[in-house]
Amino acid sequence: MTESASPYISTPRITVLGVQPGNPPFRIVRIDGEVVGEATSTTDVLFAAAAAGITVHDLDDPSVVRWVGGGKFTWRLH
Repeated sequence: MTESASPYISTPRITVLGVQPGNPPFRIVRIDGEVVGEATSTTDVLFAAAAAGITVHDLDDPSVVRWVGGGKFTWRLH
């Protein structure tokens, strides 16, 4: 298989890690591989992205945001 025949796999700039215990529970946000803060909602993720100069049009686009341990609606421990 040549490189041109292999599928393109993008690495999203934003990664939101799994829910961590706390009051309230939170998720760690990484941008370009560096931890930039904690988020307790999707709004916090959007604020972090904006602070880094990233405009997010679709939180469901895996080429933009990688959700680890649950999607954009997962904000509590199970």
